Amino acid sequence: PGLSYTWIFNNNTLYVQDDSRRFVSQETGNLYIAKVEPSDVGTYTCVVTNSKAEQSVQGPPTPLTLRSDGVMGEYEPKIEVRFPETTYAAKGSSVKLECFALGK
Repeated sequence: PGLSYTWIFNNNTLYVQDDSRRFVSQETGNLYIAKVEPSDVGTYTCVVTNSKAEQSVQGPPTPLTLRSDGVMGEYEPKIEVRFPETTYAAKGSSVKLECFALGK
């Protein structure tokens, strides 16, 4: 509780936003990018924030490059789900469950 994950792109203070191609798991901190485009090439840095301690820590920069040989990595199709065994919610509140597909 109290941890959140964000990613910085090319050392800019502009954070990577979740959209139709990008997803940041608030469970693991992983950044997923679907259909990588040339504009995605650059350096990504993960920032973990502890809201209770009011502190943030940056991880090491991670470069993303495009392969020039056109070969894709091998990813078997699968659905990535990390639901808790039981999820409680108050009537009228919102619950966010992370589920997305991986594959080639």
